[in-house]
Amino acid sequence: MNLFLQITLAVVLVMMLFFLWPAFKRWQEHGPKAKQGDWPAVLLPLALIVGLVVLLVALVR
Repeated sequence: MNLFLQITLAVVLVMMLFFLWPAFKRWQEHGPKAKQGDWPAVLLPLALIVGLVVLLVALVR
């Protein structure tokens, strides 16, 4: 039964990739482009999350 589930999962994933590939290509071609100031807007929340995780790990030790 385990092998059957793995094969079924592999088939479903391949079918999903096959059907989503055209949408992915369209999103890449016609999606929004990054502008000046977009990276700092992403890096600040990521830095805060990393800092929170480091703080939590330090508190657990």
